[in-house]
Amino acid sequence: MYVIMVYDIEEKRVGKILKIGREYLTWIQNSVFEGEITAAKFRELKSKIKGKIEEEKDSVLFFKLKTKELFDKEVIGTEKNPLANGTSYTI
Repeated sequence: MYVIMVYDIEEKRVGKILKIGREYLTWIQNSVFEGEITAAKFRELKSKIKGKIEEEKDSVLFFKLKTKELFDKEVIGTEKNPLANGTSYTI
């Protein structure tokens, strides 16, 4: 599956979530990751994140697609990591 992960974490935990995210996905912008991931690895990712966040204060969103070919990414402004999915459009 292809996953986009977006998070809003209290500052003292951001580094921990960033490190976990980089283990499984490609960083594309502040607080945003994307990439192909297996169902087993996705479960691992979620488990690690749950162990590091405070659910009353933090938020992590996952957008799941069957494959990356099912969406187009469009960027306005500067793309932080242009090689993340190989297809981007800058306006």
